[in-house]
Amino acid sequence: MLLLAHAGITLGAATVLAGVVKSRHSTEIRKVSWLTSLSGYIDIRLLLVGSLLPDIIDKPVGLFFFQETFSNGRIFSHTLLFLIIIAAVGFYLYKRRRQVWLLTLAFGTFTHLVLDEMWRAPGTLFWPFLGFTFDRVELMYWLPNVFQDLMSNPVVYVPEAAGIAILLWFGLALAGRKRVGVFLKYGKVN
Repeated sequence: MLLLAHAGITLGAATVLAGVVKSRHSTEIRKVSWLTSLSGYIDIRLLLVGSLLPDIIDKPVGLFFFQETFSNGRIFSHTLLFLIIIAAVGFYLYKRRRQVWLLTLAFGTFTHLVLDEMWRAPGTLFWPFLGFTFDRVELMYWLPNVFQDLMSNPVVYVPEAAGIAILLWFGLALAGRKRVGVFLKYGKVN
C-alpha cells in the first residue's frame, strides 16, 4: 500500500465510523455532513499523519539510516507492540485529560497495519514475541518495483485510486466550504 491509499482509506474509514457513532448517539434527526461529523471528534491532520506514521518512522530507519542492519522498511512501527503502546498511552490521556490526539494517531496506525496486511508477516507484527529479528528485503529494485506495481498490480493501484478519490472528495469539500485555511491551521472544518 502506498501513500495516498493509506491516507485516503483511513480518512474514509474514520468518516464512516464517525457517522455511525453520531447516528447511534443522536436523538434528533438532522442532516450533519460527513465532514463536520468527523471534525467534531478529532483533528483530521493527526489522523492523516497516523495513517502514515509506521512508514514515516520505519522507512528512514530500515531503508536508509540502518540499511545494513535491517534492510526492511517494515520494522518496529509496523508491530502490534507499537500500536498497543500508543493506544494504551492514548487511552490514559483520554481518561485523565480527555485528550484524543494520541488515540487518533493510534487509529491511523491501526488502519496502516491492516492495509499493509501485516498478518502476512507475523514475525514483524508480533515482534518481539516471535523473535528479535526482522525479515530482510532485497532493496536494489525496491523503488522500480513500487512503480511497476503501481502501474500493473490491481492490489496496488485499486487502493491508490480509492485513496485518491477520497482525498479529492475531502479537498473539494474543504474548498467548496472555503475551509482549507481553517483545516490547515486547526485540523477542523467547523
